[in-house]
Amino acid sequence: MTLSLTQPVTDPWLRPAGYWPALHAATTELDPPFGVISIPALAHNAFDMLRRAGGTSIRIASKSVRVRGVIDAVLALPGYSGVLAYTLLEALWLAEGDANHEGITDVVVGYPSVDRASLRRLALDPLLASRVTVMIDSVEQLDYIDAVISPGTRECIRVCLELDASWNPRVLGHLGTYRSPVFTVDDARTLAERIVTRPGFVLVGMMAYEGQIAGLGNDPSSIARGAAVRWMQKASARELAGRRAETVAAVSSLTDLEFVNGGGTGSLESTSRESAVTEVAAGSGLFGPHLFDHYRQFHPAPAASFVLPVVRKPSAQMATLLGGGWVASGPPGVDRLPLVAWPEGMKMVRDEMAGEVQTPLTGEAAALLTVGDRVWLRHTKAGELSEHLDAFVMVDGDRIVDTLPTYRGEGKAFL
Repeated sequence: MTLSLTQPVTDPWLRPAGYWPALHAATTELDPPFGVISIPALAHNAFDMLRRAGGTSIRIASKSVRVRGVIDAVLALPGYSGVLAYTLLEALWLAEGDANHEGITDVVVGYPSVDRASLRRLALDPLLASRVTVMIDSVEQLDYIDAVISPGTRECIRVCLELDASWNPRVLGHLGTYRSPVFTVDDARTLAERIVTRPGFVLVGMMAYEGQIAGLGNDPSSIARGAAVRWMQKASARELAGRRAETVAAVSSLTDLEFVNGGGTGSLESTSRESAVTEVAAGSGLFGPHLFDHYRQFHPAPAASFVLPVVRKPSAQMATLLGGGWVASGPPGVDRLPLVAWPEGMKMVRDEMAGEVQTPLTGEAAALLTVGDRVWLRHTKAGELSEHLDAFVMVDGDRIVDTLPTYRGEGKAFL
């Protein structure tokens, strides 16, 4: 199947009482566990992200998808361009392509790589070297690449310099992810000077990911916390916009940059408004995992979900699912657990929660379930769901139209 996305006319997911039963009816002959992608919901999310980006190009963050068919379909939409990969080996695979997938011509690796075999492949293949850009935030990473294969015997390596986008006010301390050691304009200029004067490398881009804005919900159940988060994000965005613009100007005085990447699904609006930014990265918003239910400025559709079967009734008021321990990465907490989406009115048992082999549920709906019934759940994160599945069932309206393999289904496990 070649997936094609068109902007849907209606938004059925705004009416959960109709959305989940329709998916349920379309997949009634399938035996769980299985994963489902609603094509209209996926299309809605893809077009809504374009709206939020306001004309700034979106680079797809592949770690939040991990389904080549979906990546290809979204890249076919005007306004999307290029992929932000999470490992070099994945980037090479996407750039090469195969009989069913054209190679992606613009892949940036979002994290530094010390994969010697992949670095050699990149450096010795003119096509891959022209399509893949590696991430750098220190001279030591340049030294490592040179130690793997010397400049005089390889293709020129395309390099992206990462600027740390965290916020560090004295009163609050560090806010954001711990990524690049390059924080100030001088830090970036110094490293850029080393790159542009070093044989075997060409500096083509800059990146900065503001996780404290893009990855933190600003509309939680607590009114006070929501207000505090929105204040922090506004102040952080203001600080970063100024620092990023100055840094881009300093680095651009040394070399012509092809791109300046920033943001994430949760910050499309603010990041795209910065004149120094030429593209934004996003991926989670395509699948709409439940981590993104708590943002004020957008509400993605739950396009990707999974189904588990009821296999026992430990009491009349309970129903137990087979498996369910599909817990997300990040700081341990209840928000890392799958969310029971449908039937509504159920919750996990505190002492077991989402279990490796079983997940008991309680609530009014649980009392109505019988052995053989199915329960729909949503993962906390987007791409991590793909690691549990060989394929997604693709549903359009009330019918299954095909299946698309995940990275795992294609025999790939990059990280």
